[in-house]
Amino acid sequence: MKTEVNFQDADGFYEQLINAHADLNAEQSELLNTRLILILANQIGDATVLHDCLQAAKSLPK
Repeated sequence: MKTEVNFQDADGFYEQLINAHADLNAEQSELLNTRLILILANQIGDATVLHDCLQAAKSLPK
């Protein structure tokens, strides 16, 4: 799992993500996030890396 910043354009991606949610209600926004997670997980593909990412996300402070 990569732990160093690996974005080519983090601000640009963040802006695209915010814009993608702009006119969505809460349910549509949640569905978009779910779809995006599954698409990105498919791009990663490696079960161990995906497991490590899930564990890292769960351990972040609330």
